[in-house]
Amino acid sequence: MKAAIYTKYGPPEVFKITEVKKPLPKDNEVLIKIHAATVTSGDVRLRSSDFPALFWLPARLIFGLFKPKKSILGHELSGVVEDKGKNATKFEVGDHVFGTTTMLSGGSYAEYVCLPQEWKHGVVTHKPKNINFQEAAALPIGAMTAMFLLEKANLSKNQKVLIYGASGSVGSYAAQLAKYHGATVTGVCSGSNFEMVKSLGADHLIDYKKTDYSNLEDKFDIIFDAVGKTSKSHAKKVLKKDGKFISVKMLTKEKPEHLKKIKELAETGELKPFIDKVYSIYDIVDAHTYVDQGHKRGNVVIDLLS
Repeated sequence: MKAAIYTKYGPPEVFKITEVKKPLPKDNEVLIKIHAATVTSGDVRLRSSDFPALFWLPARLIFGLFKPKKSILGHELSGVVEDKGKNATKFEVGDHVFGTTTMLSGGSYAEYVCLPQEWKHGVVTHKPKNINFQEAAALPIGAMTAMFLLEKANLSKNQKVLIYGASGSVGSYAAQLAKYHGATVTGVCSGSNFEMVKSLGADHLIDYKKTDYSNLEDKFDIIFDAVGKTSKSHAKKVLKKDGKFISVKMLTKEKPEHLKKIKELAETGELKPFIDKVYSIYDIVDAHTYVDQGHKRGNVVIDLLS
């Protein structure tokens, strides 16, 4: 099978399209023919080994001290079950699925991957019926991160929520989830992304290039740093006394119940993936180069069938 391989840390050019052995499912695994994957901020960070100084050494020990332990990146995917092990009873051959590859030996920048039907770190379930494979691949990481952190902040109806970086993957899902729960949403992003963020449900919009959100007169129940570029100390002036500050820098956990809820919300139209650009696997270098620039809107998808 074809896969985008990287054997050293560095710029997007470290990727090479290579022929590798097609995996075989173990007893508790399903073999997925991948239709679509994405380029997440996590993929970019792992490729470049761009970890904060405090976490650089621990991260290198986990992911590879001198070179990557995992040569195929790609954290989320959608596709079709092509084969399965004898104990994999949750899925049938032909099922359309979506999920993650978190902490597995193989990633989604390949034509095939084997996923356990259940494992400690990642998740997989049936794809929402009403969206295509590209849209489904863009759901798991961003939507689960937003859901986990908003739950941590005890999101509830009638709260005021400010989302810093509302046009990114996590931010775009956070805006929709906050609206779903009856909150009033203020989205902070570039003015050029106002129309996009408004379409996702934001009630108020702030251009971070023109206005420092910490100088607003409003006070917020939740301030969500969806891009890791603001801080609790900066947000403190506009956070209510019992308000919560949450950030993508916090530890999160992938939960099967979250992915199932995301599937349900997608099927009812309450949660919609925003896709910025779609690249072929053969253009993986261009895809990572684009995401490296730090201005992607929503999600960048890799089409494994083109």
